[in-house]
Amino acid sequence: MHTDESINAWLIGQCLAGEKFHYDPQDRHGPALAEIALPFARLQGAKNFADLTEIQLRLTPVIIGAATILLFGAAVEMLGFIPCLVAALLFAFAPLPVYFSRYFIHETLFVAATLGLILSSWQALKTSSIRSAVLAGFCAAFMLACKETATIHFFALGLILVLAWRLNPQKKLPPAAVWLTAAGSFLVASVLLFTWFGQNMSALTDLMRAVPHLAARAGGQGHEKPFWYYAALLAKGWSGALLIAITIGGLVVASRRGLSHRLLAIYALVTFAIYSAIPYKTPWLALNFWLPCALLAGFAVEWIWSAVPKSSARGTILMLGIFLAVLVARDTQQWVFKDPAGEKNPYAYAHTSEDVLNLPPQIEAVARQQHLGQPRIAVVAADAWPLPWYLRKFPRVGYWQPGQETGEADFYVTTTDVSGALAQRLDKFRPEFFGVRPNVLLILWTPLEPKP
Repeated sequence: MHTDESINAWLIGQCLAGEKFHYDPQDRHGPALAEIALPFARLQGAKNFADLTEIQLRLTPVIIGAATILLFGAAVEMLGFIPCLVAALLFAFAPLPVYFSRYFIHETLFVAATLGLILSSWQALKTSSIRSAVLAGFCAAFMLACKETATIHFFALGLILVLAWRLNPQKKLPPAAVWLTAAGSFLVASVLLFTWFGQNMSALTDLMRAVPHLAARAGGQGHEKPFWYYAALLAKGWSGALLIAITIGGLVVASRRGLSHRLLAIYALVTFAIYSAIPYKTPWLALNFWLPCALLAGFAVEWIWSAVPKSSARGTILMLGIFLAVLVARDTQQWVFKDPAGEKNPYAYAHTSEDVLNLPPQIEAVARQQHLGQPRIAVVAADAWPLPWYLRKFPRVGYWQPGQETGEADFYVTTTDVSGALAQRLDKFRPEFFGVRPNVLLILWTPLEPKP
């Protein structure tokens, strides 16, 4: 479990224990992930934090990711069958979406809500449907309840809306009732989602404080990457460069097509430019423009297919498509299943080392050997995550910052820079090293066997 996953898991554990979700704009994202994952966890029998498993939690992004694939079927009327089919296949099999659809973080839910907002907004604008306006408002609220970066997409979509009106001034805008319905749906849904359905009204004040924090976080906070980071990330592997070339071809095709195609191309360029310009970058954020890029790749495939009507030539195209699919499958096999936590994996960003999986069994083995029924474990580290997840089945675990007094314990888990009174106390313990993240070691201090 990545550190971010373990923190989200701990929040679900707090909710299972009867505590209300408290929105914290400083260190956490919105409540949408918890609101979806909590009932899933309960349906699977989880009653407390110790009961939770990786499968129970990751089932949420898996289901939402699968629903996103199906949602492309609703985009056929807007964008065409072949582009939507290609996009659905890329979301189903390409390494980036498959990798992070198994991560217990907000991104997969955010992408699904973004696609829902695009489709429902288009339908509302086209047909002046009140129902579509309600759905659009809810999707926008759900995006915001996933991550505050929804404001980036609201800006990009607002820009597209203005361009659509400028490019097609003869088109009548929907009546005021549609706009008011969408706005009302957004406000009501936002209040309900952020306040945990009215149980925590202070979350609305916290949401107002999220704006300056979001601006500060965009500066990097240790996650600074160059402008071309995302382009290089998408170009990784055997299939990456080919997919980028096809996507660029899709941009050219979209520029010559109907209004919806051109607007999607502009949305892809705007979001890619904004995310690339922001110093703060992580690989899962690439999912946000993978959505329009997958559709652009579909535009290119559709153009190639229609430009070559002869059956013999289409056979060649099918062979090339199969070749590309094999390359995609190879990358997915390598990065998602064979080596998901490896340091060379472009998507494994500060991921938890598999070595940490050996730490809880070692504590259990020594505790049994020395007849310690419920050992007291003291964790001393400035950043202890993801240990709260891996030590969740031990009932007597405490966490301290370096320099704080821990008292006596049966086991200690510390960083490598132990000093002061704690260092003296650990003279009676044996150290064992465990890798927790790339270049980050923790020490498990186990009690020496008593002399006979």
